[in-house]
Amino acid sequence: MASWYGPGHNGAVTASGERFDMNAMTAAHRTLAFGTIVLVTNLENGRSVRVRINDRGPHVASRILDLSAAAARSLGITQQGVARVRLEVVEP
Repeated sequence: MASWYGPGHNGAVTASGERFDMNAMTAAHRTLAFGTIVLVTNLENGRSVRVRINDRGPHVASRILDLSAAAARSLGITQQGVARVRLEVVEP
C-alpha cells in the first residue's frame, strides 16, 4: 500500500536534507537509498510513474511508500488517499 503527503509538509526538510516539494516526483521509503529511482504502478488502474526516493517513511506499518502529491495525482490516488502498488527499482 502506498499513501501520499503534500501541503502540510511542503517546504519541510526531508531526511535526505533537501526541501520537500509536493510538485516534484519524489517519495519516502524506509530503506531504499536516497536518490534511488523507483517505478511505481497503481495496481487498481495500471498507471505508473517514476519517483526519486528523498525521504524516510511511511510511518504507518501497513504502507511501503509515501508519494508526493504530484506522484499521487499521476497515479490517480489523491481521492482515496492510498492504493495497492508495485515497486520496481529502476536506478539504484
